[in-house]
Amino acid sequence: MLSEVARHRAELLVGFAGAAVGAAAVGLVGPAGWSVAAAVVMGAALGGARRHPRAAWLAATAALLATAPHGSLLDEAYVLLVAHAFCAGRWDGRWGAVAGLIALTGASELGVAFTHGDAVPYLFVPAAAWGAGRALGDREQVAGRLADRARELEEEREAHAALSVRYERARIASELHDIVAHALSVMVVQASAGQRLVAHDPELTAETFEAIAGAAHQAEADMARLGEQDAIGSAPDLALVEELVERAAGSGLAVTLRLEGEREGLPKPLAQAAYRVVQEGITNALRYASGAAVAILLRGGPEALVVEVANGPAASSGDLAGTGTGSGLMGLRERVGACGGTVEAGPTPEGGWRLCARLPRRVTANAG
Repeated sequence: MLSEVARHRAELLVGFAGAAVGAAAVGLVGPAGWSVAAAVVMGAALGGARRHPRAAWLAATAALLATAPHGSLLDEAYVLLVAHAFCAGRWDGRWGAVAGLIALTGASELGVAFTHGDAVPYLFVPAAAWGAGRALGDREQVAGRLADRARELEEEREAHAALSVRYERARIASELHDIVAHALSVMVVQASAGQRLVAHDPELTAETFEAIAGAAHQAEADMARLGEQDAIGSAPDLALVEELVERAAGSGLAVTLRLEGEREGLPKPLAQAAYRVVQEGITNALRYASGAAVAILLRGGPEALVVEVANGPAASSGDLAGTGTGSGLMGLRERVGACGGTVEAGPTPEGGWRLCARLPRRVTANAG
């Protein structure tokens, strides 16, 4: 695109060229003097037609009216008349452009009436030039709007990409929290038990450290699947929840799982959310209620799946009490909320803790 300085130079050149054309045409074939001056004004006005289209066609109309009794600009400066009609149609506003066409045509027809010439060339050719200018101006406006819209769409695309990256990072951070917090809780509890068993029961000590290694390997496998879209959704229904409970029971946690109702054909995001609810409940029980029994309930209905994790009061202060970041439950609410579900968490009358999530079977569009 031309710079502003280049545009100014081009407009000056057009003005000088128009003035030269007008002066030469009228001076060579017609009377000199004020007719030449009018032609110069008419030609020079073309230089400002782009920035001031209304002033340009008004100047041209004034020049035509001033010379109308003699008709000295009609034939000699005909090309300037056509050029002004084109510029009025291209750069003036809707009604200004129409007024410009009427003014230029009227002034030229008045000159034709004085000279008894042919009115047709001064009626249809400027109108055709005006129409061509109007069509070109409309096309430029449409192209400008399309270019602006394209820039807006590109900016929106970049903003959406940046937002998607932020959401993906937040999702991975939430997954890492769930995986690492659960594995860390299991390992610390087992390590504490192993320290007490080293001198008394070597076999149980070996089993304890096997459980620690298993938790570490499971965490490693879970983190390796973070980038996969169906990280846990590939398992049939809630099989991974059962595996999670089995591993927790194998690590020494007094945990029970009760399955009720209809649990087949669950959407993958819902199965993932149910898995994370159970994992968060077990993690919190290990962290804050060491030695307490944990009861897990999965109840499937026609409308929703209810996942409940409840533990009794802590038998002693847990080895991990107070080590949490507090973001687990908040992230769980966001995950369940993305599925259109709700989460309830709070103490029980017996002094324990209850975590309950209701997950509708119809998953919302932004889930996952």
